[in-house]
Order: sequence, then C-alpha cells, then structure tokens
Amino acid sequence: MINSQDREIQQYRDLMSVPDRFDPGFGLKTVVGSLFLGLLMVPGSIYLSLFIGGALMGTAARWVTVILFAEVARRSMSTLRRQEVFILFYMTGIALGGHLAGGVMTTLLWNQYMAQSDIMTNFAIDLPTWVAPSAEAIKASGNTFFTREWAVPILFLAGMFIIQRIDGFGLGYALYRLTAHVEKLPFPMAPVGALGITALAEDRDPANRWRWRCFSLGGVIGLAFGFIYIGLPAVSGAIFNEPIMLIPIPWLDLTAAISTENRLPALPINIVFDVGLIIAGMILPFWAVIGGLLGLIITVVLNPMLYHEGVLTTWQPGMNMVRTLFSNHIDFYLSFGIGLALAIFAISIGSVFSGLFRRARSVDDQMQAPRRKISDAWQELTSTSKERGDFSFFIGVFIYLFSTFTYISISTYLIPEFPWMFFLLFALAYQPMMSYVNAKLEGLVGQTVQIPMVREAAFILSGYTGSAIWFAPIPLNDYGGQVRTFREMELTGTRISSLIKTELVVIPTVIICSLAFSQFIWQMGPIPDEKYPFAQEYWDFLLWNQALTYTATAGGASPFLEAIKFDVISWGLGAGLVAFAVLSFLNLPTFLVFGVVRGMGQTTPGNVIPEVMGALIGRFYLEKKFGHQKYKQYVMVLGAGFGAGMGLIGMAAVAIALITKSTAAGGF
Repeated sequence: MINSQDREIQQYRDLMSVPDRFDPGFGLKTVVGSLFLGLLMVPGSIYLSLFIGGALMGTAARWVTVILFAEVARRSMSTLRRQEVFILFYMTGIALGGHLAGGVMTTLLWNQYMAQSDIMTNFAIDLPTWVAPSAEAIKASGNTFFTREWAVPILFLAGMFIIQRIDGFGLGYALYRLTAHVEKLPFPMAPVGALGITALAEDRDPANRWRWRCFSLGGVIGLAFGFIYIGLPAVSGAIFNEPIMLIPIPWLDLTAAISTENRLPALPINIVFDVGLIIAGMILPFWAVIGGLLGLIITVVLNPMLYHEGVLTTWQPGMNMVRTLFSNHIDFYLSFGIGLALAIFAISIGSVFSGLFRRARSVDDQMQAPRRKISDAWQELTSTSKERGDFSFFIGVFIYLFSTFTYISISTYLIPEFPWMFFLLFALAYQPMMSYVNAKLEGLVGQTVQIPMVREAAFILSGYTGSAIWFAPIPLNDYGGQVRTFREMELTGTRISSLIKTELVVIPTVIICSLAFSQFIWQMGPIPDEKYPFAQEYWDFLLWNQALTYTATAGGASPFLEAIKFDVISWGLGAGLVAFAVLSFLNLPTFLVFGVVRGMGQTTPGNVIPEVMGALIGRFYLEKKFGHQKYKQYVMVLGAGFGAGMGLIGMAAVAIALITKSTAAGGF
C-alpha cells in the first residue's frame, strides 16, 4: 500500500516505463543539427540571455531545433524517432551551456565584466591571469578576445570544458548502473523529462495525435506572447536609442515604492509578467508550488519583523529589489540559508533511509538469501547489455579517476601554495559520498541536496590566503544529478554509444562558435549595458554575492566572515527541522514539505505568484477535466510548444537586431 505522503511521487513514477528495444539516435541529422545550433542558435541564445535571462532561450532553443528537424523529416517522407529527439535535446543542452546559455566560451563575457567591475575593486579581489587579463589590458586592446592576453583564459576554458565532458561518463554513469540496475530505484521524476523530450517523436497511433494539437496550441500562445515580450523590445532597441517595452523586463520592481518604514520594510517585491511561469506552475508538482507560496508568506511576515528588531540593519528606505536582496543577504539570509540547507540535508538523508526501510519491508518472502542477492547484484553491476549498449562499470570508475587526477594536477600547478591534501579529501571522500547520496535521492524521491558551505569551509580552514583558489578546477562536483540524464536515456530507448558520438561532434562546434559569436556581440558594444536589460539589472547582484564570498580567503577583515552568524544558522536549522516535523506529523505530501523548507529563504513574489496561478488552474480545472496523468502529459507538451513559439519569435527578433547593430558597428 502506498503511503499518502508518497502518492504524488508514485503518480510521476508511473508516467513512463523502460522500453523493450534500444536503438541508436546518432546520425546525419545529429551532424546537421550541431551546425544548425552553432551557427544559428548560439548567437541568438547569447543575445537573449543578456536581454531577458538565459533560462527561456535554453528551453526554447531545444524545441525550435526539434520542431524544425521534425518538419524537415516529414517533408522528406521520413520521421524523427524518439531516440533521435533525445539526442537532439542532449546536443542542445551541450551547445547552450555556459554562463549565458550560449556555449561554454560565453563565460568569457562574464569574466571580462568581473575584470572591469568596480565591485571586485571595492572588495579587493584580483582575478587570476588564467581567468581574464587586467582591466587596464582589456581597455587597451578594446572589446576583443583575439589578443595575446586572452589566449591563456581561452585555452584554459576550452580545456576544462573538454575534461568536464569526458568526466560526464565517469562516476555519474557508474552510479546510474548501481542505482538503476542493481538497486532498481524508480526515479520518479525521470519520466517527466523523458515525456517532454519525446513529445514530438512521430507516433502512427491516432490516439497519440493529441501531442501535435497541444504543441500547436502552446506554439500559438508562445508566438503571441513572444512578439510582445521579446520581439517588440529587441527590434525597437536595435532601431531606436531605447527599446519599446510594453512588459517590464526582467521584472517590475515595486520594492522602493512599497518597502517603506511604515509598510513592508526590507521586503524585496517584484512582479514578473511571464506566461511561461504560469505554464511551469501547471507542470511542476502541485504541492511543491504551494510549499513555495508558504515560504513566500513566511518571508513577507519575517522581513519586517527582523527589520524592526534591528537584525536587517543594512537596508535603507529607497533601495531597489537587487540592493534589498543583497543587504538582507549580508545581515541575515546568508546565515539563515546555511541553517536551512543543513536542515534540508538532514531531512533528505532521512528520506533516503526511510525509503530504503520501506522498500526492505515490501520485499517478497520468496527472495533469495542475502548472499545470493549480493552475488546477483555484483553480476548485474559488472555485466553489460548489448541491447542497451552499456560499457563497463569499471570504465566509468576509471574515467572518474582520470578526470579527478587531471583536476588535482592542474589545480596544484596553478596554486602550489594551497594544501593538496584538501584536493584528495574532496576527490576520494566527500565527492563520491555526496554523489551517491544524491543518486539515491534522485532515484527515490526525485530530489538532490548539498551540504552547504563545504567548499568555503575547506578554503578557510586550509589557511590559504588569496582569491585564486575560487577559480581553480578543484574536484568538487556532484554527479548524482547526471544519473537522471542516463535514466531518461534509458526510458527513451537510446543507446549510450549515441551520446558518446554526439559529444565528439558537438564539442569542437560549440567551442568555435560560442567563441566567435561572443567576440561578435562584445565588439558591438560594452556588456552589460542598458541595451541588455537583464544583464544591466541583475549582473551586479550576482557579482556582489560572489565577491562577498571571495573575501573569505582574502586575509584581514572579511565581510563574508563577518556575515556568518552561528546563532542565525541555528535558527535556520531549527526552523527547517520544525517545519518538516510539523508537516510530516500532519501527513502532508513530500513535495509540500520540501517546498516549504526550501522556500523559507529570501523569496520574492515575482516567480512564485504566476506559478501558483498555474498550479491552481491545473489542479482544480484541468486535472478534474482530463485526469492527473493525461493532464500532466498535456501541459508538458503545451509547455514545449510555448517554448518553441517563444524561441521562433526570439530568433527572428535577434536576427534583425544583430544585423542592424553589426551594420552600425561595422561587423567584425
């Protein structure tokens, strides 16, 4: 019998099962797709990431790629198999990674901003030469990466990207074999991703033609909203001095108007006008969204109380949302968030053991003796399936050891004064332990968790003085999340050899194209700039938080260490555990428990309110009309169509904007 707390997890788990047949997804379409992504999607993604943020374009570009190839295949009297759709999605994820969702080399745009920012100067943080040249060198050479000073940062970034892609088939794959095939964990959230990925795969069954109808409806909504939200401001900004915005980008900031001494002091308030968030609220687990709303309500009540009690002392009336977030972060939420993260970690670890206990109790009485089970498990772990295209578990372990040794060697060479024993501790103890825990969490409840401030604590305790260690490629990765990707691969019936071939084709394309178009866009003008609303509004906040952390090893007085308050950490830990205990006692759903605890940090209403609207529409109208499983499938495909519509408008607008600006700036 399923516990009521896990009923929603079970519903997600049952959305999709492993197929009986596995086929390759790599082919000529993949090669053409990589060129399409590199030459068309990468520049648009970089521009839109600066303009409205990176999350939208990363999702939309995937659907634009898939729908284009699906239409070409249909007109060629062919079809896209679900394995090919999965590979296209996987390829797009590689191509549109990086800091700006436009490829790995777009990180250089962020690095040049750090090198020239007054924030880094005010915090007395110096960037290492392998990250970016000095501000003086950048100003002397102008807006270009094609100089001698940038050669080392470019080679370093490209080399680390290649090692990272190799590393993706190491411990993550080994844990996937262990948790999915030996322990046979259900992975409740993997079917959600797999269903969305294969939504446009050709299916000759007339009963499944609803996919195209839902996708088309979402596409029309995306086209209409995208024209207003992206198209009009992007095109008008390229033609006129200032863009025409009917909808504020990235948000409407009401903090200075409402957060006064007499009303809601120290409370960041914004409104985000994004239809995509409403659709996301329909797709996300209902109780997770409601948990986020409860977390927002707690923040609304808590911040004014903290201000009047003299805890939030840095905030001043008239501050905008970004400055309010940062001031509250220093005064309270940095420490409170550490406590909450500790509570989430403790709760998650408990859920792992409770899940294992429930599974043990449900074991059939006729199962073999423990010694026989261990033998069977070892055989399953060490064997390979020609049908799935597996490679050996031990090859995955070897890849992990190789990549980890490379990380340690490079970090030790770059920072010889840092105690190398900490690198070994990360590589041989902490990293494998946390990756396995998160793989188990992903397999049992679809969640991952991290012990907070491990890296920061290690750097402080090492006695190292300087800022270079924060930019070194230390072996501190979480491979648990990669397990879901391999599980989605399995659910779509894709052979792993197709992933490896895709990596070999996409990696050089991404490096070359993302570097070329990052150079092209930077050469047109400074970044950030008022022509890029998201970067202009939000980049300073991101850098403030990063620079604050870097001061922990700067030597002397550190604003970061001064912001750490152990009594506030204990409040966060206690609040998280108490909230979990109360909600669990009331036998409320797991997603609500995690949503509330995670949402008890510094939450803003901009994203929460639209998601709640979508969740309510889905729960009390669509679910009653179609049933839970069909409703979730419908809105997933609807969201895919919405992303494609937004992406098509975005790409058209970006093309016009780039042509106009490059003509005015003289191109390359």
